[in-house]
Amino acid sequence: MTNLLTILLVLFFSLNTYSHGSAGSIPNDETSNRAINFPDTKQYKTLVTDLHTHSVFSDGHVWPNIRVGEALRDGVDVLAVTEHLEYQPHRADIPNPDRNKSFIEAKAAAGNSDILVINGSEITRNMPPGHINAVFIKDANKLVKVDPSKEEEAQAELAKRLDEMRGRDRKVVDFFALASMWPPEEAIQAANDQDAFVFWNHPMWGSQKSDGIAELMPMHKDLIEKGLLHGIEVVNGEGYSEEAFQIAIDNNLAVIGTSDVHNLIDWDYKPHLGGHRPVTLVFANSKREDSVKDALKDRRTVIWFKNTLFGLKRNMQPLLKASLSIESASYNNRTQILGVNIKNNSDVVFLLKNKSDFTFTNSEDLVEVPAQGTKYLGVKTITRLNLLELDFEVLNALEAPKVTSKLTLKKRVN
Repeated sequence: MTNLLTILLVLFFSLNTYSHGSAGSIPNDETSNRAINFPDTKQYKTLVTDLHTHSVFSDGHVWPNIRVGEALRDGVDVLAVTEHLEYQPHRADIPNPDRNKSFIEAKAAAGNSDILVINGSEITRNMPPGHINAVFIKDANKLVKVDPSKEEEAQAELAKRLDEMRGRDRKVVDFFALASMWPPEEAIQAANDQDAFVFWNHPMWGSQKSDGIAELMPMHKDLIEKGLLHGIEVVNGEGYSEEAFQIAIDNNLAVIGTSDVHNLIDWDYKPHLGGHRPVTLVFANSKREDSVKDALKDRRTVIWFKNTLFGLKRNMQPLLKASLSIESASYNNRTQILGVNIKNNSDVVFLLKNKSDFTFTNSEDLVEVPAQGTKYLGVKTITRLNLLELDFEVLNALEAPKVTSKLTLKKRVN
């Protein structure tokens, strides 16, 4: 009886320990409706990434295993849980000194699933430079430094911002002020010393840029010139910045889009109602850490935000060609009306504006192609063709601020 009780107790605690760290199993019907799907391009694998999320190990409100479970449901290939290094509002409840702990928990939660969980952190400063994410790091502890001799200087700085800090835990605020004394350039250099991919978070954030306009400051320019800053968030949460998009183009920075989720993905983005988290599509040779990092450093990214794509032309065009094609084109025996089926292999509902000389029997010049579906067009060709070419402007694919993509679809006629 005693042995049986011992075995039952061991099983009970083992199962509870596992369930605390695991992301859990995901029913197939749950992933089929919300998983984000984009086709591979002719040259690269298309990986869905979210490189800016939070858990209770900084100012998020869930355990890291929840972040992994959400990502598995959403079909995310690469996930980073990027905790603030200096701002730790749950320190009294979760005093673990190892800043890699959320990564360790998330990695364990991923278990044998095929999601790639990478180590990352958020270097948190006032502007400039603002908040900076470093992913593919080896040790988060080396990106934060607290010097007790700076206490007086930290308190003097804090006194200037009392209104902003009002209502927050004083110990949390004191630690944030002291940890922020370490020059951000040195923290960013420490990330680069670990061969991290480093990007500027929410440069349009009203709390640090009251006009909402992303703007390079001398410190950012210096970091870019030295090769220490590699990307910029053009999309963060519900925010999009035209100015950040232009900064990326002008300074050879990767365009990045992230959820920056603190609560639940289901609360903030409502995938059960057809919404989705913002993600960065990364075009990599393989689903391995080194390959993903190489792709990011080569600026091979496109953002999917709501129902719009944002990315450089060299990345956008292969994705559009992989997503949209003419599945079939044929005449019936008695007319010069060509029946055409346009197939969409992506989750975008594409909005195409007809720029060809043809008109359609069943549509005006604006054509909507459903996600993961087909659109039939009756094309009035006047004379019978052997080769069809349809020119479109893709209204919800931007290759620069206010610059839409162009796409030609070709098909031999049956």
